[in-house]
Amino acid sequence: MKGYQQLNDQTNGLLVEGKVLPLMEAFYTLQGEGFHSGLPSYFVRIGGCDVGCHWCDVKESWNALLHPPTHTDAILEQIMSCQAKTVVVTGGEPMNYNLNYFTQQLQNAGFETHLETSGSSPLSGNWNWICLSPKRNKAPLQVFYDQASELKVIIENEADFEWAEQNANKVNSNCQLFLQPEWSKSKLMMQKIVDYALQNPRWKVSIQSHKYMHIP
Repeated sequence: MKGYQQLNDQTNGLLVEGKVLPLMEAFYTLQGEGFHSGLPSYFVRIGGCDVGCHWCDVKESWNALLHPPTHTDAILEQIMSCQAKTVVVTGGEPMNYNLNYFTQQLQNAGFETHLETSGSSPLSGNWNWICLSPKRNKAPLQVFYDQASELKVIIENEADFEWAEQNANKVNSNCQLFLQPEWSKSKLMMQKIVDYALQNPRWKVSIQSHKYMHIP
């Protein structure tokens, strides 16, 4: 898979099968953003990203080689003790990897699977909810527009409102629409986002509530 050319054939084979993943971190917390904000969830952050947003707040996730391959069954074992029944898979860019095995095992165990993705790499996995957060430097594939449950567009400047509308016009009719300020520009852009949503009520406003609560 992407970023792992240096690994041996056996490990690469397991990556292709989704039996190992470059786990950066896994933790139990509240969902902080979007439609499910406030929902107790187990987060699985997978290392490796080929999108590279300049304002990303987890740049340490970009280099997959910094996050050694972890057996997927070991990750599943950690999750099984979680009291909540929602697992959020994020990154990095989790769609750089085959998540069919991982998500099927989670669903077999009664967990709901939520994906956070830029949609820039082919879709894999079985998902109860897909949060699509499109990025200008590597646009989503059409399948993500077709299957997105939630469109979350990050607003850094006023030009991003047009970008948001371009993406909103591509998603399916059941997709929830959210505008979210880029954290470092939130004081500058929040009122503009509120005003825009009031004038365009198909949009809702998302904030990074976990940062206000000082939780992961």
